[in-house]
Amino acid sequence: MKKTLYIFSSGELARKDNTLYFQSEKGKRFIPVENTGEIMIFGEVDINKRLLTFLSQREIILHFFNHYGYYVGSFYPREHLNSGYMILKQAENYLDEKKRLALAKSFVRGSVYNIRQVLKYYANRGKAVETSLAHIERLIPVIEECADCSELMAIEGNIRDYYYRTFDLILDNPDFVFQERSKRPPRNFLNTLISFGNSILYTICLSEIYKTHLDPRIGFLHATNFRRFSLNLDVAEIFKPIIIDRLIFSLIGKKMISKDDFVKESGGILLKEKGRKCFIEELEERLKRTIKHRSLGRSVSYRRLIRLELYKIQKHLMEEKEYSPFIAQW
Repeated sequence: MKKTLYIFSSGELARKDNTLYFQSEKGKRFIPVENTGEIMIFGEVDINKRLLTFLSQREIILHFFNHYGYYVGSFYPREHLNSGYMILKQAENYLDEKKRLALAKSFVRGSVYNIRQVLKYYANRGKAVETSLAHIERLIPVIEECADCSELMAIEGNIRDYYYRTFDLILDNPDFVFQERSKRPPRNFLNTLISFGNSILYTICLSEIYKTHLDPRIGFLHATNFRRFSLNLDVAEIFKPIIIDRLIFSLIGKKMISKDDFVKESGGILLKEKGRKCFIEELEERLKRTIKHRSLGRSVSYRRLIRLELYKIQKHLMEEKEYSPFIAQW
């Protein structure tokens, strides 16, 4: 499987014959293109058209993040797998309110059931999350009663509020208190980690969509409007609880990230480079982990699970098999 390259330093990313190199204060580092699938840029990096042409030929995506680790955009090479038929099917399922709602409910169902699995995991380890878990259990049937996507997102928001209340109980760390969800800017260390992790997951899902016939601009739960991409946001909802949230609990619980890994600036709270590198190294390890896939009868990595989810969506759109979201069984 091709790897993700993360660039935190400032410098120049350029083409050299049939390979890439990154020039920084530390010198020149050559990058093998054969096993590079995407590049995530956090530093101030200079690029040129010659590089972009080469990346397009090699089908390598560039994702850009700002000073605070927020996703700002992508160089998304010309889609080599895009299918007019699939775009029409996505549009058809979006424009038909009944079809769109059915898919949107599936994404929320996957997200909420995985939230429930996370809470059950910690309840079995002595964390006092039962009250929030009970509230969530009572709200799950309401998902099926929603008449439109705005109602659905409101219920999903209520469930997530109960879920976030458990973070302080799970972490039991005064340096990492949740308070409330804050995004731009995050108002505390924990929200900074959540926003950073979610941004990375959104781009990973976007990269996986690029390797399918799907168009990332047409989502179902998140409205398709003037937003550049929305399908990746839909798919990420399913995996955020079991990949990003579990990772954050682990990093804080094992004291791999502490309050010293953050700095407060006028624009918000910034995760320092050391903290970002630690987060990403552990995320990459988590994405490589394998689980036994019940349908396939073999082990697959968490990253592969994201691609398989997209293939299932394709089959649903082509009316081959009704979509059912991935739900963790551990």
